[in-house]
Amino acid sequence: MEALTTMAYRQLKRFTRARSRVFGMVINPLIWLVFFGLGWSKVFDNPMAKMIFGGVDYLTFLAPGIFAMTVFNMSFMGGMSVIWDKQFGFLKEVLVAPASRRGSILGRIIGDSLVTLAQGAIILVLTYPLAESLKLSGFLPVLGIGFLLSIAFQGFGVSLALKMESMEGFQMVLGIIMLPLTFLSGAMYPIDAMPSWMRALAYINPLTYAVDGARHFLVGENVTKFALTTDVGVLALLALFLVGVAMIEFEKATIG
Repeated sequence: MEALTTMAYRQLKRFTRARSRVFGMVINPLIWLVFFGLGWSKVFDNPMAKMIFGGVDYLTFLAPGIFAMTVFNMSFMGGMSVIWDKQFGFLKEVLVAPASRRGSILGRIIGDSLVTLAQGAIILVLTYPLAESLKLSGFLPVLGIGFLLSIAFQGFGVSLALKMESMEGFQMVLGIIMLPLTFLSGAMYPIDAMPSWMRALAYINPLTYAVDGARHFLVGENVTKFALTTDVGVLALLALFLVGVAMIEFEKATIG
């Protein structure tokens, strides 16, 4: 338990000292929200177009997707920090320390997930003045969706990083993974508007269920595709599986 709390605290402390990360993670989602969201909201500012988005304006439809995209994108920072620690020798110290490896990596994943969740919460706060139809009552519940999403992909990022040596290679793999999952999530347009082959891929995309769950809380059931229990169940099972894989991989890890 001590290894878990120590590593979680380290990741939180590490983030508070890197103020440039706070600035950088706010700018990118805001660019999407302001330039993409506000621009297209004018295009879809008519009753017929709103029917496509469940009767709400486009910015309100987009906002939960921006939140989920922010959490999803920032969740991979945990994997990047593993490669950084591997290069500078800290990971080797953790591996030889007389502490639980599984507890150490779980603490690291939880700490990074809390950091990611704080970043998502900041974006959500900045989103409310722009998308006025969002439910204030959904702010706290949607953070639960964000936490499950972050835990899952922190685990995936750590597992991937343990098998890679270079930051460049890790970023290249992420680029291949992240962009398709983002566009297939229904964050920017409804799943039902996709071609049938894309819709089939969207159904097996974990990010789809995070976006849908976020819309449950922030907008309402009129813009969702699945039941809330389905969204939460898929994300919870995925988080358990991917964190379990990360713990097993870290248990077997060796640093030369």
